[in-house]
Amino acid sequence: MTAQLDHRTLYRLPWSLPDNAISWLEPTAACNLYCEGCYRSNDPKGHKSLEEIADDLDVFTRLRSADGISVAGGDPLTHPEAVEIVGLIAERGLKPILNTNGLALNKALLKEMKRAGLKGLTLHIDSKQTRPHWRGKTEIELNELRLEYAQMIAEVGGLSCAFNSTVYEDTLESVPEIVAWGEKHIDIVQVLVFIAFRAAMIHGAFDWYVRGEKIDFSDVRYAGTADRRVDIQSTDIVDVIQARFPDFRPSAYLNGTEKPDSFKWLLTGRLGTKKKIHGYVGPKFMELAQTTHHLRHGRYLAYTSPRVHRRGRSMLALAPFDRGVARATGAYLQNPLRMFQRLHYQSVMIIQPVDILPDGRQNMCDACPDMTVWNGRLAWSCRLEEPMKYGAFVQSVPKNDTPTH
Repeated sequence: MTAQLDHRTLYRLPWSLPDNAISWLEPTAACNLYCEGCYRSNDPKGHKSLEEIADDLDVFTRLRSADGISVAGGDPLTHPEAVEIVGLIAERGLKPILNTNGLALNKALLKEMKRAGLKGLTLHIDSKQTRPHWRGKTEIELNELRLEYAQMIAEVGGLSCAFNSTVYEDTLESVPEIVAWGEKHIDIVQVLVFIAFRAAMIHGAFDWYVRGEKIDFSDVRYAGTADRRVDIQSTDIVDVIQARFPDFRPSAYLNGTEKPDSFKWLLTGRLGTKKKIHGYVGPKFMELAQTTHHLRHGRYLAYTSPRVHRRGRSMLALAPFDRGVARATGAYLQNPLRMFQRLHYQSVMIIQPVDILPDGRQNMCDACPDMTVWNGRLAWSCRLEEPMKYGAFVQSVPKNDTPTH
């Protein structure tokens, strides 16, 4: 069973190509860990200079208004000037958000990066990584490692803490356990992200072309040959969560470039304590958060600080405008003693990367927040290997069909 969602009842996040919440900076292609499903080839010498990084930031600020800059890669902590990169972003009045596997992270470095202006971290942890001392561990067992990082970040203080994991066919059923773990640690974990696994199956139904010329696509990092599922939908992930938490309700989304009713990004916000989730915010809450921030700062909202997430009780004031908040308010106030318990806000994001439709069209994330820079222009970060290798993005064409130019 797939979750039934009507995009017309949700808030379409207002992000666009030039006016977005986030931009995606890749200062390095080097990484210190192998992750199955990664879309970037590891280049141990693939560090950009600070001058090149400043040029990329210039492209962002010239072409794209953004609230936060995701510092990714590769793994950004392999870059010898990672702290200086954070400082370059902060100097421009933007929020640096570190996307890392955490292998090179320690408290001393975290404090140094915070002094440089770091605002948050997104740590990628899942069971398909060749992580030292954690190989073969299940997603549930990895919650122990997630907690170690969350506690370190909380001890340093003032930094947003997010975790993401890639969802595979054999780990799909573990997603509710991570959601439950997030509820238990809602006081120190602000965001959970689940990303459906994708690969370009080179022995499948499509041939691959660049500028009308057929190519061998097999040497691209995310080309696959194994017989495995590559069509997990964001709604499949919602479905397994709702089986455990029936009240779980997304309230905002990004659609696809080719299918307006597809859910490429699904955002859920929940209000609760460490013992109980009292409710889920609705579309109007999301609309008010985004539009108010844009009116005040000229940017759509990305990551917020932990102190904002701790103000769940103040968010209840939006009950007259949002049915989800109204229901959460009623549940929270059923017991007057709860007024002495801190109410937290936590986000759960589900991402469905590129889908290849039967006619070969590639359904990308419309207004994708993870746009990066390639040759001075904006490009999809998840497919950057294509222009790097072939000079342009690859076109998928059903076998025996003629490619369009």
